[in-house]
Amino acid sequence: MIDYRWADNRLDRLSEMAADLVRKRVTVIVATGGTVPAIAAKAATATIPIVFTIPEDPVALGLVASLSRPGGNLTGVNILIGELMSKRLELFREIVPTMSRVAVFVNSANPARAESQVREAEAAGAAMKLQVQILKVATASEINAAFTALAKGRLDALFVSPDPFFIGRRAQLATQAARHIIPTSFSTRDFPEAGGLMSYGTNIVDAYRQAGIYTGRVLKGAKPADMPVIQATKFEMVINIETARLLGLAIPSSLLARADEVIE
Repeated sequence: MIDYRWADNRLDRLSEMAADLVRKRVTVIVATGGTVPAIAAKAATATIPIVFTIPEDPVALGLVASLSRPGGNLTGVNILIGELMSKRLELFREIVPTMSRVAVFVNSANPARAESQVREAEAAGAAMKLQVQILKVATASEINAAFTALAKGRLDALFVSPDPFFIGRRAQLATQAARHIIPTSFSTRDFPEAGGLMSYGTNIVDAYRQAGIYTGRVLKGAKPADMPVIQATKFEMVINIETARLLGLAIPSSLLARADEVIE
């Protein structure tokens, strides 16, 4: 039996949800959707096995002792989304060669993750001699207001940082980017499938499949302490060519050839 919980992007609900699962004495907790669910699950129990999928270093976060030997009741998959900002910038420069000023959306309702994403974006931008403007948004209305400001600010591109909140607003983000003619880069294929221009990042389906395999092993008696944290190895680039035409962009044939999927 699987007992589902969904916080609907309200991070303050996660602690009580995790505590409720502990009270139900579940066999294993699968904490997906980012770092905060894993932290909430860890705070709720030191005995029930936890399998996570997170975009950050679980050792630095204190979730496990080491990647090879987690040592406690947690293990899982490090999906390595945040660390790919430099690669996303490099790929996007092939679409917008004159790119010099970029904006980055981060979710202000998830401050710990937002701070990490800001550091990653600024470091990657500095390495490529790009001006980076950080925009903190946490609601649908703030997204709309940010796009209006971007359209007036004459920025060359927008990068939406990886966060469950943005995935939940993917249709709005794609629509606003097209409306204001702003080339936008995303971290997962959900966005170009919803009409966004391009994504590059971890193959999330494969990462979740790995988490499912680990969960099955725990149910058969394996101990998280002895199960090395898996680091994602499958990455994918998806380009929506119809959106590119709408934005007046010519996608280089060399980039199209390297794409895992081109959406017509």
